Amino acid sequence: MTSFWEKNSQKWKKWRQKRKEKRANKPRKPVNISRRVYLLFGVVFVLFLLLFARLTYMQVYNKSFYTKKLEDNSKYTVRIASERGQIFDAKGIALTTNQSKDVITFTRNNLVSSDTMKSVAERLATLVTLTETKVTDRQKREFYLADSANYKRVVNDLPNDKKTDKFGNKLAEATIYNNAINAVPDEAVDYSEDELKIVYIYSQMNAVSNFSTVILKTADLTPDQIAIVAAKQKELNGIRVAKDWERHTSDSSLSPLIGRVSSSEAGLPQEDAKDYLKKGYALNDRVGTSYLEKEYEEELQGKHTVREITVDKEGKVDSDKIIQKGSKGNNLKLTIDLDFQKGVEDILGQQLSSEISENKATYSEGMYAVVMNADTGAVLAMAGQKHEQGAQDFKADALGTITDVFTPGSVVKGATLTAGWRSGAIYGDQVLTDQPINIAGSPPITSWFTDKGSRAITATQALEYSSNTYMVQVAIKLLGQQYVPGMSLSTDNMEKAMTTLRDTYAEFGMGVSTGLDLPGESEGYIPKNYNVANVLTEAFGQYDSYTTIQLAQYVASIANGGKRVAPHIVGGIYDAGENGSLGTLSSTVDTRVLNKLSLDSEQFGIIQQGFHDVVNSGSSLATGKAMASSIIPISGKTGTAETYATDDSGNLVTTVNLNAVAYATAKDGTKLAVGIMYPHALDSKSTAHQNAVKAIMELYQNTH
Repeated sequence: MTSFWEKNSQKWKKWRQKRKEKRANKPRKPVNISRRVYLLFGVVFVLFLLLFARLTYMQVYNKSFYTKKLEDNSKYTVRIASERGQIFDAKGIALTTNQSKDVITFTRNNLVSSDTMKSVAERLATLVTLTETKVTDRQKREFYLADSANYKRVVNDLPNDKKTDKFGNKLAEATIYNNAINAVPDEAVDYSEDELKIVYIYSQMNAVSNFSTVILKTADLTPDQIAIVAAKQKELNGIRVAKDWERHTSDSSLSPLIGRVSSSEAGLPQEDAKDYLKKGYALNDRVGTSYLEKEYEEELQGKHTVREITVDKEGKVDSDKIIQKGSKGNNLKLTIDLDFQKGVEDILGQQLSSEISENKATYSEGMYAVVMNADTGAVLAMAGQKHEQGAQDFKADALGTITDVFTPGSVVKGATLTAGWRSGAIYGDQVLTDQPINIAGSPPITSWFTDKGSRAITATQALEYSSNTYMVQVAIKLLGQQYVPGMSLSTDNMEKAMTTLRDTYAEFGMGVSTGLDLPGESEGYIPKNYNVANVLTEAFGQYDSYTTIQLAQYVASIANGGKRVAPHIVGGIYDAGENGSLGTLSSTVDTRVLNKLSLDSEQFGIIQQGFHDVVNSGSSLATGKAMASSIIPISGKTGTAETYATDDSGNLVTTVNLNAVAYATAKDGTKLAVGIMYPHALDSKSTAHQNAVKAIMELYQNTH
């Protein structure tokens, strides 16, 4: 019996056979090959048009861009620093010199290999003496990988994820190199002292970019070392014996004002590097980092020699030409005569030494003086003698004249009168009564002579006698009130009154930048928080604090008839001379008037007469008689500020700041302005500050 599956299987086979025969006998439809070919040609043609358009865009419309890109890839610009300009005093005495020295340099070309540099470092280490071998852990590892065999072995041993990404693509060479650095075993970089010398030299060479030159740090070269290295230069790829210079500053009190220059190893300061690079500096250029060297960097910095090096497609040098010839930087001539500066220092030292020996300066920070030409702003001396509490000696501190601030005392009273006049609080040579000022709830304010009884005095006499109470009454008027014994002070106009005083003082240069051509100048200490009582003490110099140079600018403004001129210590720019000489004058530093005082001739006359009488009056109440000189007529103002110091046990000690400002016209026609500050003295009757003024004025008169 035939099964169901057998019957149906036979039927299925017959059906498939008939289907196959039917399809075989059916005529085939011809394939249209030509249409496919045309379509393919069309696609190719469109792609060709797109390629042609892109090439046209690149070669015609954007030709300059790609040409420049090609040139940039084959062209190197190398900047070579020139010798720095020098700094001279007012008489042409060199304060800085560039001392020539023999050095070893390495110039890296674009084809030198790490193996070659390693070999050169190994040979050079046997020829020169090194003073240090300090290298980082990374530099040790880089030296190890400088051997191509070591590098290949370390990279081969890296796991795949340190050489390829997750898709199997090779990582960037820099990434692989960093991974190799981390994979170097610690025991491989456990170098001996001799090996570290080689690592140290190699690390300096390896840090140089193509076609740039580095001065290798070694000990001073001996004649034998110079001769040997010079003889082997051809064998030492990129090594040369060359001439370099070292900046030296003369040992004088002006040295701190001159400042410092960075080394070629330190190069550009990190905080200024971006700006310097925009100006065309190289990273290893030596630049001024402080004071004059920094302020006049662009003048002192030499003009770079610029080389343009072109390489062919194989990396070989095709051309090497100088496109800018370098030249030495300009020289600076200061307004300060080193001899006069030294004389002023000695005067301060003599006065301070005497005070110390008499136990009057135990807590004092020292004594400071600034001498200016009142008409031009030229600084003639900036001298200081810094004293440590309890010490018997002291040391030069010229920078203290622009950085250290002290309470000025009564020297500001000429500016206080000006504030009264400009606000309408007082008029002309107005008479007010010097008397105890009794404010409700406060101890009385008096002048040093008030115990002799109340007296009516003019504004001129208020300066001559140094009346505190006259100035306090001016301040009360600025508050919008009239003095009545036992009165209370209103705070309604407190801010306005303090602003009037401070703005007026600023017109004279106190509490603001003087415009000095040195960085780092303090603008003084001007507290933001104050009360109405502080307005009164501000009026006689017992609140804000100023620098010595601010006092000098203040009195210069009075001496010259009302112009606040910016002090400057550079007098001229000179083209570099031969053999370290000053050279020829290129330009002078002009007088810069910052502002003019809002005073009329009568008001100026009152201040100048008052300052004259302080020194030259026959009155027993005149406060500056110790400044009087028989060889040069001096006008001035003294200032005594009540202050406090702390002794070694932490106890408060009552002290005084003894300050003075003065001016005089010397026989050579120079209008001198002097500011003196002697803080935290113990004897309020000391005339050391006045003695210093007189001696300085007479020194100038006798030497000019």
